[in-house]
Amino acid sequence: MSNTQANGESNVQITKKAKMSGDTTALHLDGIPPDTLSKVEKYLQPFQLSPETLQEVSARLRKDLLRGLGKHSHHKAPVKMLPTFVRATPDGTEKGDFLALDLGGTNFRVLHVRVEEEAQKVLKMDSQICAIPQEMMLGTGEQLFDHIATCLGDFLESHNLKGQTLPLGFTFSFPCEQLEIDKSILIRWTKGFNCSGVEGKDVVQLLKEAIHRRGDYHIGSVAMVNDTVGTMMSCGYKDQSCEIGMIIGTGTNACYMEEIKNVKRIEGEDGRMCINTEWGGFGDDGCLDDILTEFDVEVDKTSINPGVHIFEKMISGMYLGEIVRLVLVKMTKDKLLFKGQISEALGTCGLFETKFISEIEEPDSGLENAKKILTELGLDWSLVDASVVRLVCDTISSRSAYLCAAALATLVNRIRNNRKLGHLKTTVGVDGTVYRKHPTKLQKAVRLLAPQCDITFLVSEDGSGKGAAMVTAVAQRLAHQSRLLEESDGEDNEEEEEEEGQ
Repeated sequence: MSNTQANGESNVQITKKAKMSGDTTALHLDGIPPDTLSKVEKYLQPFQLSPETLQEVSARLRKDLLRGLGKHSHHKAPVKMLPTFVRATPDGTEKGDFLALDLGGTNFRVLHVRVEEEAQKVLKMDSQICAIPQEMMLGTGEQLFDHIATCLGDFLESHNLKGQTLPLGFTFSFPCEQLEIDKSILIRWTKGFNCSGVEGKDVVQLLKEAIHRRGDYHIGSVAMVNDTVGTMMSCGYKDQSCEIGMIIGTGTNACYMEEIKNVKRIEGEDGRMCINTEWGGFGDDGCLDDILTEFDVEVDKTSINPGVHIFEKMISGMYLGEIVRLVLVKMTKDKLLFKGQISEALGTCGLFETKFISEIEEPDSGLENAKKILTELGLDWSLVDASVVRLVCDTISSRSAYLCAAALATLVNRIRNNRKLGHLKTTVGVDGTVYRKHPTKLQKAVRLLAPQCDITFLVSEDGSGKGAAMVTAVAQRLAHQSRLLEESDGEDNEEEEEEEGQ
């Protein structure tokens, strides 16, 4: 598969068309002379993916989804397709008080959430943020879970909840093999964590052991929640057609409601189950090597987990700033930017932050933001330099949005095909700063790649908190319904037996 545009147009031709159609890319071209632009496009062309290329990416992911769902192929699949044991989305009857824990980055949150059936609301009553020091992210698992248990205990104490035994939703945003709703084995750490003694262990059990070591409070039933599932569930209480959750923030992942009969590792034929795709691992088997740029290869090589989560490294917030930095460094070495002078900051891994990209891309203030950021990075810039930097940022964030759209199109098309529908109307619950800063690019691209699907995007309000509570609430509702069903099933059988005996 070629990186070049399928129709043979150069970036200059394409960006001229974009300018005519009002695309934001055009905003970055005005200050760039044509001869400079033609040189710049040689660096940016590998990031330009045609619709045909994106459709091919979508087709490859579709094959990987099937491998991940297979009984015998899943253990080799780079896209893990993990069963979550969440068997339904909210139906609006859920209610009660819940605790939620959210661990997915450098901060850890504790929340008290109330679900009100009458008002159809999920209310965040109280919350507290605890920092996780860098040394703890790389320390022992026992230290980490003791820290979590301490934060939870302090929260219960300060909000007069210590006497209650509340159900708990635990958002743990790392790849896990979920065996039950309350049993989840960590496959591997990502996002800068590398705590010893946790991989291969049940994180719910580690949490319970840490709480037991304290001995001064109790918790009720626990539901393990991936952040994508929480995002889907928090949106699902408001919009019951929400059957996909997607995160594009520090990392990226998605979940969706799959037919149980297609989940070959789970017994049963009826109903649906939410599948945590772990699509960040797409490409770990080399299937995306032909669209990786030299800069992607470098980002992967210098990361904490080389060879793992290739797709995530192409599109998520933890890596986009570094991709831009590497492109700018190469352009500067080739004397195309900053008079060939690389400042110490530009030459340092991680110092071009991803948040700079969205600031530099702002339609109105972006050029001024670019000048300010380049000055802070110790660079001697010209107006042309600032405009080129804007174009680089736009190109790389656009690729992120388009690749994400290709993956999302795979999911909505799968749901439509599963249900044998000519047209699917569905809602995607979405969260993450990369999405929030660039929603339009992704929405346009996914419409192109999934034309038979009418997709509404709903930005999650605290999916990892409210969503975790909703998963716990739905699990309780289903458990209650199951008990009622078992009782009524027995009565039906008795009636049938009586009829047969007459």
